Amino acid sequence: MGMKYEYVIVGAGIAGLTMAERIANVLNKKVLVIEKRNHIGGNIFDSYNEDGILIHNYGPHIFHTNDKGVYDYLSQFTAWRDFWHRVLTCVDGNMIPMPITLETINQLYNTNFTGEEMEAFLKERAEDIPEVKTSKDVVLSKAGEEIYQKFFENYTKKQWGLDPALIDTAVISRIPVRFNRDTRYFADKYQGMPKHGYTKMCEAMVANPNIKLLLNTDYKEVIDDIEYDKLIYTGPTDYFYDYKYGKMAYRSLDFVFETYDEEEYQPAPVVNYPNDYDYTRITEFKKLTGQKHAKTTIMKEFPKSEGEPYYPYPTKEYKEQFAKYREEMDKETKVFFLGRLAEYRYYNIDAVVRSALDLFERISK
Repeated sequence: MGMKYEYVIVGAGIAGLTMAERIANVLNKKVLVIEKRNHIGGNIFDSYNEDGILIHNYGPHIFHTNDKGVYDYLSQFTAWRDFWHRVLTCVDGNMIPMPITLETINQLYNTNFTGEEMEAFLKERAEDIPEVKTSKDVVLSKAGEEIYQKFFENYTKKQWGLDPALIDTAVISRIPVRFNRDTRYFADKYQGMPKHGYTKMCEAMVANPNIKLLLNTDYKEVIDDIEYDKLIYTGPTDYFYDYKYGKMAYRSLDFVFETYDEEEYQPAPVVNYPNDYDYTRITEFKKLTGQKHAKTTIMKEFPKSEGEPYYPYPTKEYKEQFAKYREEMDKETKVFFLGRLAEYRYYNIDAVVRSALDLFERISK
């Protein structure tokens, strides 16, 4: 074979595509992208199912950011549909807004608090935890035992297969508590859904003929036949190093899709089920995309320990294991590690794009 590329990218998720787009369009260089799946876009990939409903194949993805640079960058490849994400949580048989806001507390306790009253109410219930070390501590110190039990404990156990007392603070710290009536899930300045879907946006990113895509290919099968100057790797780092420090653990998901002959299935795009059922949540896609259709498709998420790597485990043990790989990564001179799998961390879309744009700035100098 003996192909030569200045840049080779492993992985055609949003991290890899951002790098490829910049290299092709800004540097005007040829770049090869190798992807083991049969499509681009990674986990933000969306497609039309047999009923013609646009679904997110790997779970719901909602774009939100305060980073104008990232928003402007992606806006070159898609128009946006204005969308404020709202989530309901089924607690004691009632659909209650999530995250925890004035509405949540008032509905849960059948009260009519003001913001100050809610603050005092939670303060009274909050536990005094001298050092907040785990996800459980985060909730107990903010809202107390009852809220922890009703909203977080079982959901976290289902999601991670672990007790929240063993999980890093970062997981639950992402969920805000608001002392107002703002029930939007995210408060970021820029929020929306790509008007024609994520896949269309991704296709626009790689439209430059400088970009060659090799799908259905494990990079290890071909990399020895390719000469390159720089390799940008967005896959799992343990695989890159042939598991030399052991396999990193990931939480996986089973997605079960169901289509109903009715226009609407549930009152919100996403409904969480912390305490009932084996699934964690149900997404109704039309409520995300705004598509008009006589039928509706929903998706239930069942967390599991084996399968596609979705979420890195937020525990001390795995952080220490990854630190060994990190030492190896830091020694590389022509390989750059980027993204969720390579860096073993949870990333939102905007943070991945930001991190890719920053890496591009560094390596293009």
